[in-house]
Amino acid sequence: MPVGHTNLGQSGARVRDVVTHALKRVVALQPTLITLGVGTNDLWRGTEVAEYQDDLDRIARRLKQTGASMVVVNLADMALAPIAKLVPSALYEGRIELFNEAIATVARAHGLHLVDLYTASREMIPRRSDFFSPDGFHPSAVGYEEWADLMLPVVRTLVQR
Repeated sequence: MPVGHTNLGQSGARVRDVVTHALKRVVALQPTLITLGVGTNDLWRGTEVAEYQDDLDRIARRLKQTGASMVVVNLADMALAPIAKLVPSALYEGRIELFNEAIATVARAHGLHLVDLYTASREMIPRRSDFFSPDGFHPSAVGYEEWADLMLPVVRTLVQR
């Protein structure tokens, strides 16, 4: 059995982009493990939470049919991102939690393994001045490494089955 990984992540993608562009590609790969992190761009671009949850549910239902183990991450507390100071707070204030509730609901409904980036981010972002890349929005290599470290115990458990 071949071992490897394919990253279908795309900068700027929203949940609807995953439905329309990535979903068929993921299924065609016949994965044994899927990690999914989507929603930050939806948050900043004003996607309605109900629309987001419907699309996320559609993704989970389709990917569940692959038989792959699935790990999903919720949204980090982007109110702590440097970019947050430059955009209207209405884009994120009170919405991050609603998006995370939607993610938790879909995860429970489909048996996805949820990794809580939100809670961890509230601790790690303030203590890591190098967490974000220079754009103040995307994590830096250090930030992505922190996230990977959070996901590793769950992923390790799933691949050792």
